[in-house]
Amino acid sequence: MSSQLFTPFSLRGLTLPNRIVVSPMCQYMSVDGSANDWHLMHLGQFAMGAAGLIITEATHVSPVGRITPRCLGLYSDENEKTIKHVVDFCRKHGVARLGIQLAHAGRKGSAQTPFEGGKALGVNEGAWTTVAPSALPYGPGWHVPQALNPSALVVVKQQFVDSAKRALRIGFDLIELHAAHGYLLHEFLSPISNQRNDDYGGPLKNRMRFPLEVFEAVRAVWPQDRVLGARVSATDWIDGGWTPEETVMFARELKTRGCDFIDVSSGALDPRQQIPFGPGFNVPFAEKIKKEAGIATMSVGMITKPAQAEEIVASGKADLIAIARAVMDDPRWAWHAARELGGEAAYAPNYVRCSPAVWKP
Repeated sequence: MSSQLFTPFSLRGLTLPNRIVVSPMCQYMSVDGSANDWHLMHLGQFAMGAAGLIITEATHVSPVGRITPRCLGLYSDENEKTIKHVVDFCRKHGVARLGIQLAHAGRKGSAQTPFEGGKALGVNEGAWTTVAPSALPYGPGWHVPQALNPSALVVVKQQFVDSAKRALRIGFDLIELHAAHGYLLHEFLSPISNQRNDDYGGPLKNRMRFPLEVFEAVRAVWPQDRVLGARVSATDWIDGGWTPEETVMFARELKTRGCDFIDVSSGALDPRQQIPFGPGFNVPFAEKIKKEAGIATMSVGMITKPAQAEEIVASGKADLIAIARAVMDDPRWAWHAARELGGEAAYAPNYVRCSPAVWKP
């Protein structure tokens, strides 16, 4: 039996040995945006485990752009130094390719970590002024953000560019721009959070303008042989919000600007959302975007079983499978999936002897 999940997949100059991606997962363990031993352990364990690609947690392009004070960043020399240390370790000892997700939290920034309640920070907790397309809070009890004026948009765009340049120096194989989950770029896309009356608000063409400008600016400094994609929320799961049809149009525009893949998630823009959670609940959106926009897609969201992931890839619904909680539970998920599906997975040299093919009688 041959497994489609364990077939190679190529984008530009990058060939992944299989279709399994360790999804970005916020850890809330940074200090001043810098990585530390936690990140070395967290990403290092996955690097050993034979997924084709690992993408870092949301890595923010400015201090104001962080979700929480404990979020990872790539806006200072110290951030760059500490993340490079983790990447160099994963590269030296692991078998996976390495990507980074660049993000700006927008109006969902200045928040407590989930372990502290996940609410907006109080003044005595170090709250900062958040920014957004419009001066509309995420929900009741949240900070009212400062609407970004045209000169401030230029600054934010340059912050994404500067972080991309740092990512290149570090040696990442891939960048994913975070335009999902109610963060800044998603906030521009959705008519719920974007109520501007200038060139960046109103009709779809205008709401897409800033995210597309950011993408173009990053593509211009990211080498042509390196992969650049975007994570999107395919729907806001609320009446009057961002829709799957608009997502297809956005994906088409990204593709014309050199986007290589769309990582398809959904929701998280508005606390009133009604998400029908269930196994693979975002897969239909990934399939729609793949077929209608003609671009490679990655599906994420409650994909936990090898047979489930295999069916998604084998049936052409998505090209890549992003897994989060399941690999936190089992960092060797890809090894175990390969045994179940009859595929082949790589082992770090020091771990080859743990493969049943070596020791099993």
